[in-house]
Amino acid sequence: MKQALMVVGGWEGHTPEKSADVFTPLLEEAGYEVRRERALDIYLDSDYMNSLDLIVPIWTQGTIERPQLEGLMNAVHSGVGMAGWHGCMGDSFRFEPPYQFMVGGQWVAHPGGIIEYEVNITNHDDPITEGMSDFKMHSEQYYMHVDPSNKVLATTTFAGDQAGQYWIKDVEMPVYWKRMWGEGRIFYGSVGHVFGDFDVPEAREIMRRGMLWASR
Repeated sequence: MKQALMVVGGWEGHTPEKSADVFTPLLEEAGYEVRRERALDIYLDSDYMNSLDLIVPIWTQGTIERPQLEGLMNAVHSGVGMAGWHGCMGDSFRFEPPYQFMVGGQWVAHPGGIIEYEVNITNHDDPITEGMSDFKMHSEQYYMHVDPSNKVLATTTFAGDQAGQYWIKDVEMPVYWKRMWGEGRIFYGSVGHVFGDFDVPEAREIMRRGMLWASR
């Protein structure tokens, strides 16, 4: 069986445990044995980390010690895949630019809070988004600082009428992307403020596909 690790913790407002519950059975159905840890020290076990196929780091905000971060980054660099969403991967370890470099971006704002917005598929040929149509979300719309080397699969456009921030009108922002970190594949999707966001079939399916793509 393939091996997947979920490291779950951080701010409870992003529903880390319930979010892990959404994807654990989907990975198990795909033939993975899923291990769930609740402490970052698992990243220090280099033998175990290098034995993995996929890491799903479900950890919001918080801090990470440098040896822990190095353990995670080294595993991915060696070929272990990593995949996740806003509430687990794009709003983590805010004081660690090397982590943000690996992920390919960092959340910086969600103007207007919970709103209606649309996700637009921009790459219809990639296996992660093939056959998918644009879809609507009722959640936070994320403004990101992103790496230009990302391969963007979908975007969202800001209306400019949110929280008085008119200057971002018509800004097209990446939502889903994939990239490499050494030999490891990275998949990120900003959709995923709380576990209920994955009740939207497209959001759940794209993340599932992204996890399988990222996996070694």
